[in-house]
Formats: sequence, C-alpha cells, structure tokens
Amino acid sequence: MGSALVKGAINKGAIKADSVSVFDVIDSASKKLANDIGATIASSHDDLINNSEVVLLCVKPQDTLKMLEGLKPLAQSTLFISIAAGLKLLDLEKSLDQSARVIRVMPNTPALVGKGASAFSRGAKATDEDASFVINILGSVGKVLEVPEKQIDAITGLSGSGPAYIYTVIEALADGGVLVGLPKDKALLLAAQTVAGAAEMVIQTEDHPASLRDQVASPGGTTVAGLAALESGKLRTALIDAVKAATLRSEELGKS
Repeated sequence: MGSALVKGAINKGAIKADSVSVFDVIDSASKKLANDIGATIASSHDDLINNSEVVLLCVKPQDTLKMLEGLKPLAQSTLFISIAAGLKLLDLEKSLDQSARVIRVMPNTPALVGKGASAFSRGAKATDEDASFVINILGSVGKVLEVPEKQIDAITGLSGSGPAYIYTVIEALADGGVLVGLPKDKALLLAAQTVAGAAEMVIQTEDHPASLRDQVASPGGTTVAGLAALESGKLRTALIDAVKAATLRSEELGKS
C-alpha cells in the first residue's frame, strides 16, 4: 500500500522522486522500491528520520509500535503518517512522544492509478499545514476526506479493503461472460470497464445508485432477470457482511 501511494503521488507530480528515501529491514524490498521510483535508500531507520521532514510508516500493525519505541529521540520535528490498519493515534503518539505530530491515513491501492479513495485523521499535535500536506498527497491520487478517528476502522472495511471485493466482482462477471460464450479476454475487459463506468456515473451524476439502477432495468427485461438472480444469491448481503467483517478485524488489530 505504501508503494502504491508513493508511486501514485510521484506519477501525479505531488512529490519528486529524488526527494524520497526508503528503508526496509529486508534489503531487497528497499532496492525494489528505490529502483521502481528513483528514490534513494537510507542506511537505517535513524538515517531515514534524521534526513526527512515527513515519514510514511508502512509497517505491519503488529510491528509498528515496537519499532516506534526506538525512534522516540528522533521524533521531535518530523511528521509521521501511518497507514497501519487499526493503530490508534494515541497509541502511535505514546510510542513516539506525546509531542509527536502524527496523522493516521487509510488509503487504498487504486491510488497507484490516480483513482484512490482515502481518509485521514490528525493527531493532537498535527498542524493545519500537516493536514494540507496530506490532502495534497492523497488528493493527487484520488479522493480524500478528513474524518473523525472513530470512523477510520469503518473506512478500512469499506474503501481500504474494498478494491479486493470489487476485483472479485469483476472476476465473477467475466466468468459469467465466458459461461455464456464470450472469449475470456473480451469478457474481462467488458467487466472491468462496466464496473469503472458505473462507478464514474455515481460520482459524476451524484444520483443514488438505486436511481441509476432503475434507469437500466426496464420492466420484464434482461437486467431485471439478472438482478433477481443477484438477490437470490444474496450479493448485497455478502458485500455488507464483507465490510462489517473487515471493520471488526481492523478494530481487533487496534486492540491487540
């Protein structure tokens, strides 16, 4: 996710590749990202933070707080942006320093192609300038909202994990096309473009999805037959349950 966000921001010109440094305890991971985006490789966590105004934390939630404990002496003048699912701002601030500037972000992988859906919450010491920086970065790769932190877990379950749900929908639509006689490559292209187009209709028209659906479904027609099959398969319930399950998992990660 961190790679997608940084690559997307560089591709859109929000940040310059030569201003980015990367570090990972796995050397091959650092080298791959640095080669992909033209960044430099820091020699250690300390080296990275000492030479950075902003640090994007892309560490697994279960490892983040332990890592931050060792960075306390370096945290005085740096803005830390965390994309770790479940980790609360207060926990991040305690692990760094009570005066640390922290912003919690939940982006998603379509940021890589400029179609991200992101949200953020600022910590107690984060400034308006810090928030503007985050809005500039996230806004360069899609839509961005500032929200109360209590909503971040739900956003993790919806837009953070959501691309995986939609990839499954696209795959299933394409499989359906193959079932009724379409070549696989054409079925996949049509399925993906249909999902992208339907999403853009919701965004541009600002009409409710139900209203847009009614414009497609004429009485006794093909679309109504397809919608009836979806209802019998409980697609709507399955998607709602997916968002709920991912939200609960994000909450569990924060507690543990």
